[in-house]
Amino acid sequence: MKIIKKLSHYSPYIIWTVDVELSVVATLLSILLMHAVLEIAIQKELFVLVPISLGISILLTWLFRTYKGVISHAGSEEMLRIVYLMLGKGCLMILGAWFTQWNYVGPFLLSIILLDIITTALLLMVWRVILINIYHHLVRLSSKRDLNAMVYGTSEAAICLAIYLINKDTDYHINGFYTLRKELNNMRIQGLSTHSFKSNREFVEYAGKHGINCLLFVTSKELHADEELVSVCLEHGIGVRIAPLMEATTNNLATMQLRTIQIEDLLGRDEIEISMEKIGREISSKTIMVTGAAGSIGSELCRQLCRFNPKNLIMVDMGETPTYQIDLEIRKKFPNQNFTAVISDVRDYDRMNIIIERYKPNIIMHAAAYKHVPLMEEYPCEAVRANVLGTKNVADLAIKHEVEKFVMISTDKSVKPSNVMGASKHIAEMYVQSLGQAVKEGKVASKTQFVTTRFGNVLGSNGSVIPLFRQQILDGGPLTITDPEVIRYFMTIPEACRLVLEAAFMGEGNDIFIFDMGQPVKIVDLAKRMIELTGLRPEIDIEIKYTGLRPGEKLYEELLYYKEATIPTTHPKIFRAQTIDREFGETRDQIQTLINMAHTGDKRETVRLMKKIAPAFKSQNSIYAELDKESNN
Repeated sequence: MKIIKKLSHYSPYIIWTVDVELSVVATLLSILLMHAVLEIAIQKELFVLVPISLGISILLTWLFRTYKGVISHAGSEEMLRIVYLMLGKGCLMILGAWFTQWNYVGPFLLSIILLDIITTALLLMVWRVILINIYHHLVRLSSKRDLNAMVYGTSEAAICLAIYLINKDTDYHINGFYTLRKELNNMRIQGLSTHSFKSNREFVEYAGKHGINCLLFVTSKELHADEELVSVCLEHGIGVRIAPLMEATTNNLATMQLRTIQIEDLLGRDEIEISMEKIGREISSKTIMVTGAAGSIGSELCRQLCRFNPKNLIMVDMGETPTYQIDLEIRKKFPNQNFTAVISDVRDYDRMNIIIERYKPNIIMHAAAYKHVPLMEEYPCEAVRANVLGTKNVADLAIKHEVEKFVMISTDKSVKPSNVMGASKHIAEMYVQSLGQAVKEGKVASKTQFVTTRFGNVLGSNGSVIPLFRQQILDGGPLTITDPEVIRYFMTIPEACRLVLEAAFMGEGNDIFIFDMGQPVKIVDLAKRMIELTGLRPEIDIEIKYTGLRPGEKLYEELLYYKEATIPTTHPKIFRAQTIDREFGETRDQIQTLINMAHTGDKRETVRLMKKIAPAFKSQNSIYAELDKESNN
């Protein structure tokens, strides 16, 4: 195979020699052909055109560098060079004939030179085509391509993908194109056949007959548009891969990255469009602080913020190792970005005060929080300290240091909370909303705008079920699901962070924004899809085991409080929730009492106070459910 690869870079001197020889042969053939067609005797004086052709061909092939191109990848640009060379040859041939054979300069000689131009161009192009075909034929014969694939669609990107895989030493043998356009059925594109199928079953039969074991998608949009086909492929063992990225490498060559589709591809939606220009204007001159910057949401926020090149980025997190990792990543991906990674705990008011005073952020994005439902059910005091006290500290310091905007990252679990974690976020929202309302009413002197963003589960985050399922599949199962009826809203991390950025600069103060999460997904369906994506069969190769709802868990989540209504915004996927007015002084005092109780470590009394502050908090599958009975009596 290495020997064949070397053939793609033929010696330029060999190419030069052959080009010159073919050019001279074309001149000789033109002379002979014209005399044969016209049936006249050959005048020996005309053969002086041969040495003239030789000299001109050597000169022009050197000037136009036709021998420098990589023959195995010759394209239209190389062919255009040959056309220019021939035009130049024709002009110089006429001049040469004028000075050496002036008696013959006329229609007859001009016809020979015109035929010479055409013949030379054909010979040079044909021999390149022959070389290209020989090379690719040898590559196909010598390479071991285990994947017999079809490319989905006939778009420019799909055609580029097919050509790329044909020309590269990959595992893919491209069988043709899968097209939805019936008029293209049984046509040819770049030498590959196109096929339109009446049904997915017909495609499966065709794939089985021709040994096709892989279907290649170019974009996520096409993948989402034909999920039924994807399901059929997975069911019948036909691999599905996607090439969503075409990234420029250091030598400016396009690199297509094919990868096996993941559950995020199937559950994600089409790319979300955000107001890049507006966000760029808001961010470029600002110092932005992100708390919880090493977490799944916080780290993605940092990556996306860096694309807008803020004046300074302050990344705050209490975890040493993950902070070190995001620090290294930002240094590598965004070498020109001014940023600082800070180890700190939002629960430490004095430490956070020093940080905010030193770096003077214009915007704070508060993503630091405890998020694991069963774990926080076990440790409610820590949930209050991290989620309530941490939020209160940062919000109060935003007021103190005249921060322009405070953006809180919340969760759908804060709506009618059924667990301690959700309730702690609910109470944190209460504090932020009441403080924001007090600012708007002039009861608290400040210009800080408070914005809360609320969304559901994010795929691949530290608290997501996806990493757990992946590990359980690697372990051979079983996949553990709490209940067959559990449903959740899902969103990808980048998608959620893009909407956070959009909402952050949409709010005018004391706003709650909720995101369009699409259709909820049954966790059991999610598990089955993940098993199928690995080429295994649910309940046959991998068992699915139901364990019962965990403490604090409920069957479904909601995005709105029952007293709230939504108002459309300028972005189709973002809605503004009408907040419930709360008196700041009373709310602040209640929350401070709760924080004081959490410091004592008394779990039961801490949860009892949480329920008192947030009456919507009704425990499910939890030892604290009995406290709800007490409040009802």
